Amino acid sequence: MVLINRDLIEEAWEDRSLLKKKEVQSEINKTIDLLDKGVLRVAEPEGDGWKINQWIKKAVILYFPIRKAETVEAGPFEFHDKIPVKKDYESLGVRVVPHGVARYGSFLARGVILMPSYVNIGAYVDEGTMVDTWTTVGSCAQIGKNVHLSGGVGIGGVLEPVQSAPVIVEDNCFIGSRCIIVEGARIGHEAVLGANVVITESTRIIDVTTVPQKEYKGYVPPRSVVIPGSYPKSFPAGEFYVPCALIIGKRKESTDKKTSLNEALRDYDLPV
Repeated sequence: MVLINRDLIEEAWEDRSLLKKKEVQSEINKTIDLLDKGVLRVAEPEGDGWKINQWIKKAVILYFPIRKAETVEAGPFEFHDKIPVKKDYESLGVRVVPHGVARYGSFLARGVILMPSYVNIGAYVDEGTMVDTWTTVGSCAQIGKNVHLSGGVGIGGVLEPVQSAPVIVEDNCFIGSRCIIVEGARIGHEAVLGANVVITESTRIIDVTTVPQKEYKGYVPPRSVVIPGSYPKSFPAGEFYVPCALIIGKRKESTDKKTSLNEALRDYDLPV
């Protein structure tokens, strides 16, 4: 493995004038290359939780000022950006449908399928995952194995503040159409989110299968089946309903981890 001088990156983070030094630029470039290959990750599993590698996020942020914008042409299309796109998908074992785009510095494991979608720098998408049409995987987001991100899903990205956790979707999850997951929310393994569920750092996630009800914020427990909901809240102008997410049950052991994920919602008479 290529060794990275993390001290140089930390020093450049505190003093941006050091970005002019070739040795500093070299360490930043090596870090982004290892992110692109999946050797390094912005966040990685540690015990029952996740460890955030803040120095890697710093390297991603510092990568932008040392890059020069270039014009890239693809047929009749023209782009002008500092970050190139990933290439050589055949050797990576990744299927990319036009117009699927992944930026250099993101990692796509073997067996990933990109429909017309977008994966940003620093993101990690593990093997067997489907990134469906018009889905976005934001910077530094961590997507597990055999996940299905349905059409129009928005996975938020985060770079600053560097201590902030990225969005994490663990193995074997099914994320329904038009779901939005942002602000460092974590979706536990094998969870199923119905269409239009919104999970933010402050979203009330209410388990309605228990008495009294149990509530979470920024975290969906493993194997949960989740749908959009609402609850009443008082304002000066009166009482109005605001959105929340409802855990209505657990995925059945008989539900296949990938091919029959839709059935996990149909078990509760709900649309995907």
